[in-house]
Amino acid sequence: MEREKYMRITIDEIELNYEVSGQGEPIILLHGNGEDHRIFDVLIKQLSEKFTVYAIDSRGHGKSTKTNQLSYQLMAEDIVKFIAINQIEKPILYGFSDGGITGLFIACQYPTLLSKLIISGANSNPKGLKWQWRVYIRFLYFFTRSAKLKLMINEPNITKNELSKIEIPTLVLAGEKDVIKEKDTRFIADNIKDATLNILPKEDHFSYVTNSPKLYDIIKNFIE
Repeated sequence: MEREKYMRITIDEIELNYEVSGQGEPIILLHGNGEDHRIFDVLIKQLSEKFTVYAIDSRGHGKSTKTNQLSYQLMAEDIVKFIAINQIEKPILYGFSDGGITGLFIACQYPTLLSKLIISGANSNPKGLKWQWRVYIRFLYFFTRSAKLKLMINEPNITKNELSKIEIPTLVLAGEKDVIKEKDTRFIADNIKDATLNILPKEDHFSYVTNSPKLYDIIKNFIE
């Protein structure tokens, strides 16, 4: 399936870069911190055989507008407006890491907007990251003052009550060797009604996601 490269859409004061490919039920892909939608190149090719795939560069990432105005709330609002402008009805959303956090924000605040939610490697609060990674991120931030790193230090702060507002079928994924504490992954899954939890053996935060063919069957099986 031929892919359309580098489409842009204006959302308030910024432009989001994205690509759309395939035909069928809509699915939105959201990448993690410091990345862009190209981490899903393999997954896009697989999904586009059966789905209309929207792969988006989050604000401040990839070819979207460079901005230091970064928060999960702003990124969630960007995607909500993206869905409205493109008139996408009941999309599935898959979010990796920061993209998964953004997906949680959307599903908490707009319970009927999505049809299904799939997240992987997402945390509910900064302490959901293993301590070694928190130290490493703070070390890098000291030297770079990066807005992306600051986001990970201060956010998110998703509560049990907020998670309980999610009403759609939800799949929560993490690697057995993830940078996210398994306790926090289970906290997320346990507080979403009827959520499915899958801790993937031998996988780390990135290994089954970044241009990996492994993710497709997991997503497809959950959707079906």
